[in-house]
Amino acid sequence: MNTHLTYATPDPAGVRLLSHGLGCHPVTAGLIWNRGITTVDAARFFLNPNFDNLTDPFSMKDMQKAVERIHTAVVNKEKILIFGDFDADGVTATTLIHEFLSLVDADVAWYIPHRIKEGYGIAPSHIHMAAARHIDLIITVDCGISAMEAVTAAAMEDMDVIVTDHHEPGEHLPAAWAIVDPKQPDCGSGLSFLAGVGVVFFLVMALRKFFREKDIWNDFPEPGLIQFLDLFAIGTIGDMVPLVHENRILCMGGIKQIRKNPRPGIQALAGAARIDLGQLDSDDISFKIVPRINAAGRIAHARICVSLLTSRETADARKTAFLLDELNVRRQTIERDIVNDIENRILQDPALLRDRLLLLWDKKWNPSVLGIAASKLARKYVCPVLLLACNGDTAMGSGRSINNINIHQALTKNAHLLEKFGGHAMATGFTLDKKRLPDLVSGLNTHLETHYSETDFLKTLTIDARISLDDISFDLALELDRLRPFGMANPEPVFLSRRLKVVSSHIIGSSHRKMLLQQTDNAAGPVVEAFHFNAPDIRQAPAYYDQLAFRLKISKFKSRTPQMIIEDT
Repeated sequence: MNTHLTYATPDPAGVRLLSHGLGCHPVTAGLIWNRGITTVDAARFFLNPNFDNLTDPFSMKDMQKAVERIHTAVVNKEKILIFGDFDADGVTATTLIHEFLSLVDADVAWYIPHRIKEGYGIAPSHIHMAAARHIDLIITVDCGISAMEAVTAAAMEDMDVIVTDHHEPGEHLPAAWAIVDPKQPDCGSGLSFLAGVGVVFFLVMALRKFFREKDIWNDFPEPGLIQFLDLFAIGTIGDMVPLVHENRILCMGGIKQIRKNPRPGIQALAGAARIDLGQLDSDDISFKIVPRINAAGRIAHARICVSLLTSRETADARKTAFLLDELNVRRQTIERDIVNDIENRILQDPALLRDRLLLLWDKKWNPSVLGIAASKLARKYVCPVLLLACNGDTAMGSGRSINNINIHQALTKNAHLLEKFGGHAMATGFTLDKKRLPDLVSGLNTHLETHYSETDFLKTLTIDARISLDDISFDLALELDRLRPFGMANPEPVFLSRRLKVVSSHIIGSSHRKMLLQQTDNAAGPVVEAFHFNAPDIRQAPAYYDQLAFRLKISKFKSRTPQMIIEDT
């Protein structure tokens, strides 16, 4: 195991307190303690959250101004345009606010730009389009915080703009009617962890209350907000924001909503992805639903997904869902070709890995999938990876980072070389003149060398607990399942077990190993099923492991059966 291991160290007395108070396994109590939950009452709320104490949406800066302006637009039948983004977060946010405003018979339409032809965010060209459609009010979702030129152009056309976003604001903000972004330094809501769809959900919470005060619901049935939590869960989990506080509470509600009452579009997506909706969890959303939604924006057009999520016809939804499935397969092929191309370059020139980052470009690459390719390579080579597609004199790309290395900050320090950029600490998108690429490589390497040490570039893995196979049981796996949904700030637990022999083994597909494992020093001990996906040593598969890092899950195919998913050997 070449990975640098760190170990969680929960307080023994605190673990005993939680274990006794909750009646749970000490391992589960330790995991809860490691999440900063140190009282029995707080732990009970974490395991069984409710909607009683959600943050007041009006605590967000400009929320009052936003709802008042939207109310005026609804009452006066002004033309409203929802302008969204082309990823799962933007698509779900667009769908959510459009559905809500449609319930009060608002004159509302939506627009999502083409990823390649138009790029990210709202631009002056979109304002000209909106003016031709006689739009009075534009509401941006999951974008807009840096759209200074577009908002200025809107003012010239006598259009108001309400920005709702969750990306990092720059030094200057657009002169919008209202800016609802919890990452603004002077926003005191404490909701900076929200995704774009989360900001929109809180806007809808505020609108529903304000509409109640203005007697709007005398003319229309007042909706429950639970029906929108499916969209909240997909967008939030898909955008990889911290799954804490309201994000965790509302995602759990969204997963329950999908299981019990899925909208036709989600039901069709689940069918295409071969998901059992009755057992759907955050992994299914992350690895099966979100990639299919994102594939549309990468390979075709994200508007397909809004149409799917708003569809009420099962047959139409199924056709669209299978189209997304096909697009996802095409996306995987394109991505695999790019990764293979880069792997071959590294094989021919290992010096590419000497720097603190891997920054490569090519005119043949499809810019739509570069972020996914960068993510895979960053994990493998344990360094930030930035990939660009060159079109004429312009290079457009995506970057992904590792550990605690803030790639957005690194680009900010080199902003003078860029035409535009955005994102956050772990992921970014950027555009620049191709001639400046060598300068960017030099500038980023200088920043990384002066701000980070060698330890920041080590492959690391946090072990939550060291356990033996005797500890593994269906009851423990069931308790761990209650910690879901897993994601940023609530990672899936990783365990370490020592001295394991392989009782039996066979290969699935070309690279997956299924095993039965047993502790070598306990011949009468339990035998536990284990899977090692994409195992690196298939041809010389070990019969013994000195130690294994793994995750513990409940099998979806064998009743009441725990299984180990190997993370590292």
